[in-house]
Amino acid sequence: MTALGAVFRPQLPPERLRSVVEAADSAGLEQLWLWEDCFLESGIATAATALAWSSRLKVGVGLLPVPLRNVALAAMETATLHRLFPDRVIIGVGHGVQDWMGQVGARAESPLRLLREYLFALRALLRGERVTVSGKYVQLDGVALDWPPTSPAPVLAGGVGPKTIKLTGEAADGTIIDSVTSPDGLRAAMELIAEGGGSPDHEIVAYLLTATGEGAQERLDAEFKGHGVAGDAHAVAAAVEALAEAGAHTVVLQPTASEPDPEAFVRFAAEQVRPLVG
Repeated sequence: MTALGAVFRPQLPPERLRSVVEAADSAGLEQLWLWEDCFLESGIATAATALAWSSRLKVGVGLLPVPLRNVALAAMETATLHRLFPDRVIIGVGHGVQDWMGQVGARAESPLRLLREYLFALRALLRGERVTVSGKYVQLDGVALDWPPTSPAPVLAGGVGPKTIKLTGEAADGTIIDSVTSPDGLRAAMELIAEGGGSPDHEIVAYLLTATGEGAQERLDAEFKGHGVAGDAHAVAAAVEALAEAGAHTVVLQPTASEPDPEAFVRFAAEQVRPLVG
């Protein structure tokens, strides 16, 4: 069965998060996803509070920009969340927007090499291994977590370019595909992931830009940069099914930045779209 989620976009103020989390949790939404976009809201801080304010909701962070975060710190934070909220945490990492990385003096000469080094180190740390590595970007000297996760803690990675997508198949447990990608684009990405060595159980999470209710098409058109859907639950469910047929295990409905009622949006996903999705 395809898992269904929704995004709490960081264009909303942090104090709005609790009401969206509680609406999602009470409606039975499976996943709520958070972003660490510069310079809006922290992915880890919002994830921790969202997990604490809910009882069954899975919370995903997609993505943590790796140039901003030392890999040992990312491992510590991820492991802590996994131990506090077992089986409810999904962490994704990625390059970060290069202009933003440049603004904070963290832009890497080779984002691809940084991500590869980071993924191998982060996954090893979360497996409880003692890691020594001397890469161009990641340096660790006998580092091991005192409190590693007690169960597997998959690490997903996201990206747009073909080299990055192929790398996610090589070095991550799953791939996050952004909302500009159509079902045909997802099929092409699946081929790249397989070329990189992605296994049959490699998790695929696909965002779907979604608008519903009054003015839905106008809101979608104002933000549309690729694949998206505007309409009622049946229209949205059909778009979700198309991505699932192309290979997505999880589809995350991404509201427009101008979504007027984010609490209603997550209830719409859980109560109206979910029953229509296989």
